[in-house]
Amino acid sequence: MKKILSLILTLTLVLGLAAFAGAEEYTMKVTAPAGAPALALAALAVEAPENYSFVAADTIAAAFAANEADFVIAPLNAGARLYKAGKSTYKMAAVVCWGNLYFASQKADFQLSDLNGAALTLFGEGTVNASIALYVLEKNGIVPASVAYLAGAADTQKLLLTDESAIVLTAEPALTAASMNNDKVSGIALNDLYKEATGYEGFTQAALFVRAETAQAHPEEVNAYLEKVAESCAKCESDLNAVAEAAVALEILPKVPVALKAIPGCAIRFVAAKEAKEQVEITAGIDLSQYGGDVPADDFYYGE
Repeated sequence: MKKILSLILTLTLVLGLAAFAGAEEYTMKVTAPAGAPALALAALAVEAPENYSFVAADTIAAAFAANEADFVIAPLNAGARLYKAGKSTYKMAAVVCWGNLYFASQKADFQLSDLNGAALTLFGEGTVNASIALYVLEKNGIVPASVAYLAGAADTQKLLLTDESAIVLTAEPALTAASMNNDKVSGIALNDLYKEATGYEGFTQAALFVRAETAQAHPEEVNAYLEKVAESCAKCESDLNAVAEAAVALEILPKVPVALKAIPGCAIRFVAAKEAKEQVEITAGIDLSQYGGDVPADDFYYGE
């Protein structure tokens, strides 16, 4: 009898240890573009940098194709287009970046009226950023004399610093870096014009996407991680110093003084998929071609 009881206790212990081992916390692997959207993760990533990959923005589509990261931060329209085309299983979990674009110039007392009848230089012809910039100008009654395009924000940044009369589209944190190098540089937030046009605080620029397989296999862990990301985003306002230091440690931003000044202009805010859906559709409606020809279907939103 004692041998039987001993065997039962041994089996119970073995099964218990196995269950404990099986309950080991699942570690999320995350990929994000270096720059403004990555600030949403900075306070979180600095605690376990080995689980985070910060890559060049123009390579982020490869993260969807690889289908390895549990979460990916990317331009919302890119994630929506790939999902619609059946080239991605990633669903939108939350919008985390609400627009970091600015019109900028070295002109003295630079203001909105300076854009009317002016030669403007935007970056990314045929991209969603250009579409939104042109939309807000039109809705605010601004008619430029001409609109030219350069390839990227780095190009308009160079023009901004070398041509005192230029008016360009740029982005944070590049605008802050430019203004700290040249105190003549100032900017007008595209988000201010967007609010005048739509009534909303910012457009749905970058989102956090969750891999469908991860969401299905680890729903509790996914929801717990989303809560952590929400807290990380909130720290961009509530604990700016900590986020700035984390961003520099992770090489998302170059220097703490730049980070401290730039982060508030990056519009980092966590809004879960279901709550952001209406605003996603408003932003998508500005240029549906950027979203694959239609607003995202319901199954694109995690939690629907």
